[in-house]
Amino acid sequence: MNESNEVYFREVQRFRQVWIWALILPISLLLIVLFGYGMLNQLVFDQPWGSKPMSDTGLAIFGSFMLLLGIGLLYLFYALKVVTEVRDDGIFIRYSFLSHQKISFEEINHYKVQTYNPIRDYGGWGIRYGKNGKAYNVNGNGGVQLKFLDGKQLLIGSQQPEELIQAIETQMKRYHLRE
Repeated sequence: MNESNEVYFREVQRFRQVWIWALILPISLLLIVLFGYGMLNQLVFDQPWGSKPMSDTGLAIFGSFMLLLGIGLLYLFYALKVVTEVRDDGIFIRYSFLSHQKISFEEINHYKVQTYNPIRDYGGWGIRYGKNGKAYNVNGNGGVQLKFLDGKQLLIGSQQPEELIQAIETQMKRYHLRE
């Protein structure tokens, strides 16, 4: 067995769909501009913000929270990514800071390229659960469906499903685990 842990396939996927940013960007900017303006007016220029203004302390706390929420949403969707790697010792899936999973080749019973409907089959994108088990997907409708010896299933969303399946196939054959 080779312990070099060489990477045979690597894919990094990010949330870069225009429709997601068309939703997130205006909401985040609205929060940042609105509460930034309100805090500046009331806390710096001493002009009450609104017809029933909050106390300065309340606005400082709540306004800061809303500013952080707006900035945090932008950062979250910019930074979120799924990294899929096929290595000597298994398939590794890392969903940013949220999840990390290693799949040993010994666990896999069957695998295939799969076209799916993210919303219908899994309820959207992200780390999702649906009628066909767990899914890691970021965009698109293609991936590799794994079936395990224990009957569970996992879909790995990919923009390069054919390359991913080829890397899995190569490693499965290498270890003579394929039936």
